[in-house]
Amino acid sequence: MQKGDYLNAILRSSKTVFTLKDISLLWQDADTDAARVRLNYYVGKSDLYRIRRGVYAKSKMYEKLELATRIFTPAYVSFETVLAKEGLIFQYQTQITVASYLTRNLSIDEQVYSYKKIKDAVLTNGVGIEHADETSIATKERAFLDILYINNDYHFDSTRSLDWNKVHAILPIYDNKRMTKKVNQLFKQSTVST
Repeated sequence: MQKGDYLNAILRSSKTVFTLKDISLLWQDADTDAARVRLNYYVGKSDLYRIRRGVYAKSKMYEKLELATRIFTPAYVSFETVLAKEGLIFQYQTQITVASYLTRNLSIDEQVYSYKKIKDAVLTNGVGIEHADETSIATKERAFLDILYINNDYHFDSTRSLDWNKVHAILPIYDNKRMTKKVNQLFKQSTVST
């Protein structure tokens, strides 16, 4: 790559958030030390924005959901973030909730990211996960099941919009009898109320 092409390669990308690994692949450069020096130069000139160590953006106007799935991978947006957006819970959500291989809360640029650990067999199973705009997001049915996986007594304000066929199709990946019992109970309640 020519000297001026490094920054242009980042700016032309459809991504708004980049890890050091992403940039090394984009630049076709295995030397991460040289990439770090180059990135520090671009950050110093305000051509790039350093979000946190090893994570960069084209500007401060990066996509927060994209960042949520780039800090720890594999990961996908789920739980309350999806449930609130889809109308299954009515409480206003300020934090972004993410399914991940660890449990952690981070505050970056006045946004809280809440990572919740789920077992690897579920985390890496793509059923009920949509990929759009460089972000992986659970469908409402997958987010519904994810929240029941970590909290059996979770209260949903409405389950009318759920496609119960999809819920029952995704349920076996959790391999959890307690969850199956709870889902069947909620399903019976939803069919009685309609």
